[in-house]
Amino acid sequence: MIPVQVVQVSLSNMGFVVFLRETGKARALPVFIGAPEAQAIAFCLDKVKVPRPLTHDLFKEVLDNLECRMKRVEIFALQDNTFYARMILENNGRNSEIDARPSDAIALALRCSAPIFVAPEVMDTAGVVLAEPVEGALGQGAHEHPQTSRIEDVKQQIARAVEEERYEDAARLRDELKKLTNTN
Repeated sequence: MIPVQVVQVSLSNMGFVVFLRETGKARALPVFIGAPEAQAIAFCLDKVKVPRPLTHDLFKEVLDNLECRMKRVEIFALQDNTFYARMILENNGRNSEIDARPSDAIALALRCSAPIFVAPEVMDTAGVVLAEPVEGALGQGAHEHPQTSRIEDVKQQIARAVEEERYEDAARLRDELKKLTNTN
């Protein structure tokens, strides 16, 4: 599986599209999504606080209260121009795979600070090369200083993992932080 990051949400003449960029590369997977999911993803990218929880915020709160952790999201198939995704959740040491629309899985992964992966065959089939941010992009906060904001994000994830006594996650995040800071 190829690790990706959400780099932007844009409005095209065909609707909203979220771009999942391959880590460290220019190739990205454009996934067309609905307006509510585009809004949910853009709000998360721009750290917009809403007075009442949106659906994805609510779902994250339910996961947290059930002590269920999202381990990752996988976009694993493309059939008849439809992407298929699954969320890998962990509760009490047991993993569960939940079928999900990619847009919902991405919106929730952002809220849970969970990694997103794309199957190589999906990226090979539908991936595009992005040179510049796409015009009409929402979620511009992701572009201001992507490396710096990612470093800060990882630091926050480490603090949260330690606070929640998820030491294996903290160690994995520490290693990721080392890689990020060594490239600057």
